[in-house]
Amino acid sequence: MRLSTKGHYGLKAMFDLAQNFGTNPVPLKSVAERQNLSEHYLEQLIAILRKSGLVKSVRGSHGGYMLAREPSQIKVGEIIRALEGPIAPVSCVNEEDPCSCEEADNCITRTVWARMRDGIAEVVDTISLGDMCSEAEEALRKREDFPPESK
Repeated sequence: MRLSTKGHYGLKAMFDLAQNFGTNPVPLKSVAERQNLSEHYLEQLIAILRKSGLVKSVRGSHGGYMLAREPSQIKVGEIIRALEGPIAPVSCVNEEDPCSCEEADNCITRTVWARMRDGIAEVVDTISLGDMCSEAEEALRKREDFPPESK
């Protein structure tokens, strides 16, 4: 299973907003520059995230975007589902609307796909943006404690 750029870039943008949570609204141009993303594409993703209730927009010269809730209250799974749809490696085990299959009762691979779906869902539904921010801070501390040797 592979995420599209929607999920990948959308999560990067949400992480950026999480790192700036509690400050002024963040202009998309700033997010795009820091995350090396197309501002035009990011506008499309933010529109989806706003409709999903994950971000809020603020108009005006000092406007921009901010998370709708605290980073610790937004799970990666919410973001992925908003941008990519339900988690499902194949359509017959779709979280929301599994398609019917004549072979469902006899299909041994269906259990594999269902277990894969459940495993992915368990991971993305237990990681919050707050967790990601904490991990980033820890990684930065480690880099500062052990800078690479210069030649």
